[in-house]
Amino acid sequence: MADRILIVDDDLEIRTLLTRYLTEQGLTVRAVENGVAMRRLLERESFDVLILDIMLPGEDGLSLCAKLRADGFYLPILMLTAKGQDIDRIIGIEVGADDYLSKPFNPRELYARIKSLMRRQAYAKIPGSPEQAELITIGNFQLDCQQRSLNNADTTVVLTTGEFALLNALVSHPLKALSRERLLELSRSRDSEVSDRSIDVQVRRLRKILEENPADPKFIQTVWGFGYVFVPSGEKR
Repeated sequence: MADRILIVDDDLEIRTLLTRYLTEQGLTVRAVENGVAMRRLLERESFDVLILDIMLPGEDGLSLCAKLRADGFYLPILMLTAKGQDIDRIIGIEVGADDYLSKPFNPRELYARIKSLMRRQAYAKIPGSPEQAELITIGNFQLDCQQRSLNNADTTVVLTTGEFALLNALVSHPLKALSRERLLELSRSRDSEVSDRSIDVQVRRLRKILEENPADPKFIQTVWGFGYVFVPSGEKR
């Protein structure tokens, strides 16, 4: 069965162009113009990747992304942003987007990003892969690698594709300092336009979930001038 892509963009020309191009690449594509139509489709159909424009009539893409994550939708989300709007990219990652692409763009690059996101998804489902190891304890949480969620007595957090890939990279190398460059490689994001700043933003999101005091983290500690290290015991290094 072909992989299924949902495009949300109010520009008819872009929807038509991308639908035609991605269909030629063997993907099944649905395209809608706003968040209302998007929610209707998501409630009755399943998709492998969501392409979500930030600038939409009515509710914008950032708000839609945040609500999807809050409602437990963890399919990969790629945000389309205005060229040069770095703040939109950062906010997009903070609300749960996995990748972003600036307009105007080459459809071939969008296709490459889509394939990258789907490879991450597929890797997590390979029997015996690190993502399917036993539950991993992080403080009061347990990381369920099959469900890509964090659980404690009264909280369940569904992680985005990017958050899960980054956290898995860290917990798979306990007590080993990993550079931002290495974390990009381990989370299989090198073929995407993901920057060191994006890694920092995702680390902040994970700390808000895992740490009692995100300003003084115990489990995901900073290695100044280098990167990050996962400390299972929570002891300061």
